[in-house]
Amino acid sequence: MIVTTDDLFKVAYGKFAVGAYNINNMEQALGLFQGNVDSQAPFIVQISKGSRKYAHVSMIEAIIRAAEADFPEAIFAVHIDHGDEPTCYDAIESGFYSSVMIDASHEDFDENVAITKRVVDAAHAKGISVEAELGRLGGVEEDIKVDEANANLTDPGQAKEFVELTGCDSLAVAIGTSHGAFKFSGTQGLHFDRIAEIQKLLPKFPLVMHGSSSVPAEEVARINAAGGAIDPSAKGVDENEFIKAVPLGVTKVNIDTDGRLVWTRVHREFFRDHPEAFDFRKPGVIFVQEYAKFIAHKNEKLGSAGQLAEVKKVLGI
Repeated sequence: MIVTTDDLFKVAYGKFAVGAYNINNMEQALGLFQGNVDSQAPFIVQISKGSRKYAHVSMIEAIIRAAEADFPEAIFAVHIDHGDEPTCYDAIESGFYSSVMIDASHEDFDENVAITKRVVDAAHAKGISVEAELGRLGGVEEDIKVDEANANLTDPGQAKEFVELTGCDSLAVAIGTSHGAFKFSGTQGLHFDRIAEIQKLLPKFPLVMHGSSSVPAEEVARINAAGGAIDPSAKGVDENEFIKAVPLGVTKVNIDTDGRLVWTRVHREFFRDHPEAFDFRKPGVIFVQEYAKFIAHKNEKLGSAGQLAEVKKVLGI
């Protein structure tokens, strides 16, 4: 059942973080829904501009509707991830999405405010909530590329001003995470002090962590052993830090890269072990199972596992 993102946030705030997972095809959708049902967790399906281009808008939306019918127990929201203005307006007019993210973080503060405010006005007129971004994460995700020299943490005072000026409903903050498969070096980690400062100025306001994949060393090693060439020093967010951010207002955690690593590992190993194979459905079946296990594991780390009954109770479902 599709619910509003706002409703999920009201139930989750301060108790757990809602996992927001990007999908691009049928296999990811099947694994995503199965994993969340298995772990009894509410979740957010994220569709990026790149996904809409790759799978076609009508196709990816139809896949989500089919999954909703096949998994009637699932409670989830549907969200546009890293949208530009045209993508957000298209999604708003479609009436399909629970929320949209407008990413104008590459612009200066005033322009970011102006763009975000336009999207907020259009979305709120249709009862749709808006996530915005302030501060810049480093790394690479689809067509987003920011080198570390230009990455910067979100300023708490600016965050308060930004929310007041735009009326956005949640805010993606730069607090030490990074897009892509290489995030940290040495002992660098999340800046909990910065999250606490933002929460102090924006109490009860949902904060979002982007770039939160953990890039498990085992996945990287298995991919490379099967012919891959991923930097073995690649590191991500310590998944044990997710739950520590929840009391500080982090209500949504975006995870994409780790799911891609699972897909890559499964397919590389399958065709390495079965060089004669050409039936892509066989590794597809394995991937759905592995992705479902991956989703259930992440939900345990987010604290969302086992929360489905509470969500249904609060929302009167």
